[in-house]
Amino acid sequence: MNPQRGETAIEIDGETRKLCLTLGALAEIERGLGCMSLKDLTIRLKSVSAHDLIILLAALLRGGGEADLAGRVRELAIEPQTVLKAILSCFGKATE
Repeated sequence: MNPQRGETAIEIDGETRKLCLTLGALAEIERGLGCMSLKDLTIRLKSVSAHDLIILLAALLRGGGEADLAGRVRELAIEPQTVLKAILSCFGKATE
């Protein structure tokens, strides 16, 4: 992982996978959560649902080059706490 690029590791099915908050991932997240601006997104992210976590995880996996896995996010056996921790880490690294 390259923390300088905002990359975060997440373990899925026993493998380390990469999440990255790229501009494309950010746009996908805005669209997926129905936000028109970064300000709207900031407000929207204060209270997320399980559906929101799926949108966020898929977009960040695609940003990290894990497009095949991103397409199967709904099928993954992964704890919501693990997903939330990785998402928060990814956003945190992108704003450092």
